[in-house]
Amino acid sequence: MNILFICSQNKRRSLTAERMFDGVNGHSVRSAGTESNARIKVTAGMIKWADIIFCFEKKHLRRIRERFSDELCGKDTITLNIPDEYGYMDDELQDILESCVGEYI
Repeated sequence: MNILFICSQNKRRSLTAERMFDGVNGHSVRSAGTESNARIKVTAGMIKWADIIFCFEKKHLRRIRERFSDELCGKDTITLNIPDEYGYMDDELQDILESCVGEYI
């Protein structure tokens, strides 16, 4: 399965998730951000590639729906509702991700 994690800047939350879950159960994982200053900015190609898309906040899902509505058709999207208050690889963030994402992968 191809999994895409999306947050704002792709520097902490989604990058942590990518590092945690890439290769787990044979899954391929990528991460991206929705803002212009994102480390890696989400593209239509990434949306097409993904089987399942995890957005960290409702605003991320709204932004990709506005920009990539055609590519999102038939895609599973899940909003995690994890605020931008954690550092990269923060222990608490990892615990939350394990509990939120684990059931899907």
